Amino acid sequence: MGRTVALTLACVLVCGVAFAGAVFVLMPGVRDRSTTASAGGSPTPSTPPKPPQPTPTLPDSTDEPLPGVDTPASPPPSTPVANTGTYECPGYSGIDSNVPLPMLLNDTFQWGDDPPYKVGNGTGNINWRADPYKKPSWYMWLHSLRWLGKGIAAGGSGDRTALTHVMAIIHDWVQDNPYSWKGDVGAWEATMHRTNVLLCARQAVLSGLHVSKLPTQYAWLDKSLVDHAQFMIVNWSGQSNHGTDESVALFGVGCTLKRPELKQLAVDRLTQAITTAIDPQGSTNEQSVGYAMFNYLLWGRATTALQRCGSDPGTVIDQRRAALSEWLALATKSTGELQQVGDAVKQKPTGAAGTALDYVASLGKHGTRPAKRVAAYDAGYVFGRTGWGETRPFAQESTYSIRYGAARTLHGHDDHMSITYSSHGRDVLIDPGHSGYQLDKWQAWSKSQAAHNVMTIPSADTASVDTQLVRASITPTWESYSLADSPAPGMTRKRDVLVLKDPDLIITLDRGQATDNQRYETLWHLAPGQKVTVQSPTTAVATAPGAKTYLLQIPYQQQPAKDGITVVEGQQDPVQGWYYPDIFHRESAPVVKFDRTGNEATILSAIVPTAPTETVTYTTRTTAGMFFVDLTVGTHKTTVRVSADGRLTRIS
Repeated sequence: MGRTVALTLACVLVCGVAFAGAVFVLMPGVRDRSTTASAGGSPTPSTPPKPPQPTPTLPDSTDEPLPGVDTPASPPPSTPVANTGTYECPGYSGIDSNVPLPMLLNDTFQWGDDPPYKVGNGTGNINWRADPYKKPSWYMWLHSLRWLGKGIAAGGSGDRTALTHVMAIIHDWVQDNPYSWKGDVGAWEATMHRTNVLLCARQAVLSGLHVSKLPTQYAWLDKSLVDHAQFMIVNWSGQSNHGTDESVALFGVGCTLKRPELKQLAVDRLTQAITTAIDPQGSTNEQSVGYAMFNYLLWGRATTALQRCGSDPGTVIDQRRAALSEWLALATKSTGELQQVGDAVKQKPTGAAGTALDYVASLGKHGTRPAKRVAAYDAGYVFGRTGWGETRPFAQESTYSIRYGAARTLHGHDDHMSITYSSHGRDVLIDPGHSGYQLDKWQAWSKSQAAHNVMTIPSADTASVDTQLVRASITPTWESYSLADSPAPGMTRKRDVLVLKDPDLIITLDRGQATDNQRYETLWHLAPGQKVTVQSPTTAVATAPGAKTYLLQIPYQQQPAKDGITVVEGQQDPVQGWYYPDIFHRESAPVVKFDRTGNEATILSAIVPTAPTETVTYTTRTTAGMFFVDLTVGTHKTTVRVSADGRLTRIS
């Protein structure tokens, strides 16, 4: 899932500045998606395959189990596993949790938050074209067969009724969906998931019947495994998480059926994919923090599978996963959850013992504390924090993210220049989250600029573009960043960001310029459950039990209009003011807009979280051509300078 029309990323040099190991610069690699023909000695399908065809565009609807909703794997072991010559059943990613054995024996399927649906006649004869809720993900998970997990487990433990029924369902799928099933998107996209289910079912037959060789009555199962292997050979998805999962499943077939040529092809593809899937800095090619976590677990599972069946995974996977572990640690908020950037649900990181991930997952109680406090990655991410709990509780540190880099692809959003921010033990500025894989107005909004903390130009026909990190400065008590792009012909957009510690706050300077009049809106998406009061054209205050945030529109070069601050929440047409903790639930959440109209706009914002009893005041002054903002937050005072070129600097 998440594949787009253009599946090749142009090689883009993202500008950055190195600061004592905190900022890195790397030429992003070229993403190549290819279709590979059968390797020599590859299996013969039950019906001859068609020659490889160009890969069509698929809807963003059928991919890996969503991180945080369907758990993809357990943390990989920290030490190599023994070579047993076997491929271990990887489980069912939680898809089977909603289908207990009695429901399965009644041919009833359930996924997500939709009601159970009877897809068969009770004997294992399934209507594989059933699509009652018109949801591509529901349909794909039906074809994955992962919902049979409870029955396969019971059958493997000696329950003959369960074994007979699940094998009847699997056989029904094989009969009703002959090779090649490429014409059915749901069946196609589920291939690697279904391959693993077939391998699990094969193991259940052997253990459930207490035999060492597959009985002849199940010869069709091995034949279907060969078909599935051939399908994945001809239709490899390339260097994405989808292609990696295919390679692991292909390796599983080779290991199980003693086909060394399949194992070798899988290893070759994994070797090719790892350097694209995870770059040397630890960034993945998915443009999603949630899928970065998934990839960390997925590549751990790949390593384990190779070791268990006698193949050497080499050193690169471990090296890239170690870098990804550090990346994910920095991408973890002070609240103990991963940043919801890109297609990502609300979830905690999965820590591996002794790693930086273990440190953040345990809120600093154990594991290895990351060496860096702030890092900017060439793939287009800045992650920063006030500290790791050295001088204040871990959860009371402030954390933030900023996006830039290559244009949107895969599981990314149009979120360039967007900021997320957590402080005072709570989320302050949020990403909208992941609305799911249904192609509808909700997905269109959740991926759009309008769903993120950016300056938008809603009156223009903007597009997803590359965004440069022009410069960065890192000091012990503040960081500043300058970003720039051109979201439409004849338009430019610049954002300078200043992040402070003591007092903890964020200041941004947005500038937009166009050849004609446009409407400009700097948007601030706040966490749900807050009430926003507009106190003046320059001040809005968001409150919730135990929390308060000031949102200031500080006059600079342009005077805010009397109605220059508006608040939107829970709006459906056009969609605005929502938050998705996961793909099944949507909550209304306030959005504060700072507005301008004209050929150009200059919007200076301050986002200041405080304790409930604290107040925020400011004054401005101009000295020697420099603009200064003197801020008082409770008892803390600080001064910020705005240079003529827009650069923001802390003075005191």
